[in-house]
Amino acid sequence: MNNGIITIDGPSGVGKSTVAKSVANILGLMYLDTGAMYRAVALQVKRKPININNENELLSLLKTTNIRILNNKNNVLKIILNDEDITDEIRSPEISRISSDVATKGSVRKKLVELQREIGLNGNIVVEGRDMGTYVFPDADIKFYLEATLEERAIRRKKQLMENNIDRDLENMIKEIELRDKQDKERLESPLHPAPNAVIIDTTNLNTDEVINRIIREVKGE
Repeated sequence: MNNGIITIDGPSGVGKSTVAKSVANILGLMYLDTGAMYRAVALQVKRKPININNENELLSLLKTTNIRILNNKNNVLKIILNDEDITDEIRSPEISRISSDVATKGSVRKKLVELQREIGLNGNIVVEGRDMGTYVFPDADIKFYLEATLEERAIRRKKQLMENNIDRDLENMIKEIELRDKQDKERLESPLHPAPNAVIIDTTNLNTDEVINRIIREVKGE
């Protein structure tokens, strides 16, 4: 690889985090979950209620928002917000909803993209998100875009939440993911879509290992 950057993009609930973390472990690379950064900002918005449509209030909040990403040798990701470990707290459905709104704001994206590019400066990293291959790292060595049906993504997300003792109605989850898709694809700031040179993988009928193996083969040119 030239710059040592692999991007994995895709919509909500497609399994990017699990796949990206495993790919990074197998290849001995760092792992970065950029969606967690937006969730961190969303948590700030929840804790210090502001009108995110008011640019001055939003900029003021961002000035007091310090986000750090820590990886241990097993690529277990820790999200640190102003010296507090918020890794578990940002995984709630409420924070997901807020982060989707927050991600449409140009000032938020500017701050976080700068941080993401700084983290990726040394390469040897697998980054996942929604605009990694299209906007943040357009010159990445190899790009992937994962997709799956709306229903399958809702089932996966429901299972993930149940592992954390959060039970949600499947129909409501389908509606929420559908709304988030609409927001992600129609936002003015770097909307969600595959990069022209991305390898697109439909994961609907694939298990996690099959997706990981497909990506590893592509990276190794097999």
